[in-house]
Amino acid sequence: MDHPSVVLAPRKSSAVASYVPGLVLVGVITASAYGLRHLPFFSALSPMISAIFVGMLFANTVGFSPEANAGLGIAGKKLLRLAVALLGLQLTFGQLASIGVTGLAVAAAALVLTFSFTVWMGRVLGIDRKLALLLAAGTSVCGASAIAGANAVAKADDEDVSYAVACITLFGTIAMFLYPLLQAILGLDPYEYGLWIGLSVHEVAQVVGAGFQGGEVAGQTAVVAKLARVMMLAPLVVGIAALAAIPADASLPRKGMQVIPTFIVGFLLLTMLNSSGLVPEQLRAPIVVVTPVLLTAAMGALGLGTNLSKLRRRGFRPLVVSGLATLFIATVGLGLVTLMK
Repeated sequence: MDHPSVVLAPRKSSAVASYVPGLVLVGVITASAYGLRHLPFFSALSPMISAIFVGMLFANTVGFSPEANAGLGIAGKKLLRLAVALLGLQLTFGQLASIGVTGLAVAAAALVLTFSFTVWMGRVLGIDRKLALLLAAGTSVCGASAIAGANAVAKADDEDVSYAVACITLFGTIAMFLYPLLQAILGLDPYEYGLWIGLSVHEVAQVVGAGFQGGEVAGQTAVVAKLARVMMLAPLVVGIAALAAIPADASLPRKGMQVIPTFIVGFLLLTMLNSSGLVPEQLRAPIVVVTPVLLTAAMGALGLGTNLSKLRRRGFRPLVVSGLATLFIATVGLGLVTLMK
């Protein structure tokens, strides 16, 4: 009678141990991504972006044992959802007050229009719907973080995630250097320029880089406008979950869908708690520090799962969609800012 318990104990221990190789590898990639911040050019990129590229490079040159797959799966899925939920502790509803109701309405309009345009353009150019959803989320909301959140419900291939991040990085970096040159040409004052940056540049780090080149007022306005877009990640992910549940072939039955993903519920609850001031700073501060590390680890895991030969098969059409989407949100954002004058 004692024999089954003797067998079960090693199995449980073995199951836990199976995650160790992958998690250790993800830890190395994460540390490398943070180390790259001290090098020229890479200092302008967020560690999340560096991690996915380092992971891709490692997986497609050095390679790793299949024993790491279990740990990579945990980091690329469950850890990702946890990190997105914890982003709620970095936001408060009060932060949005400085741009007012009009500013929030403008941010929502830019997001909805850009997302819809990107998905439509993806359909026109015949790219995979899940990849189009990731490109739309990354462009309209907040770059790699939005792609990560969207993928938690879209469940695209790792290659799609890597492609989307690469596109967002490319066009977001171009915008970061180009926008400051356009401020004087377009005749924008610091507030208008900052609002335009916050409404249309992809990554938070890129928004900070471009925004503060226009001065303190421009930089602060850009960050608040960007936070407004980040806050809209929750309803957007719910919408993406609904879209992902609709089969590409109309003749197929509709997939089952969780109305609101659990991690988005967590995101909203933590945002409300943070807004109310009920979260002790001694608890909140370390979580705020750890959250981008968790996101970086998750993106590193996705990079490790990317096969470059599969990535090349996506072709140039998704890159074209991303470029057009970037131009679209820049134009729409500028138009909305002009209307607010």
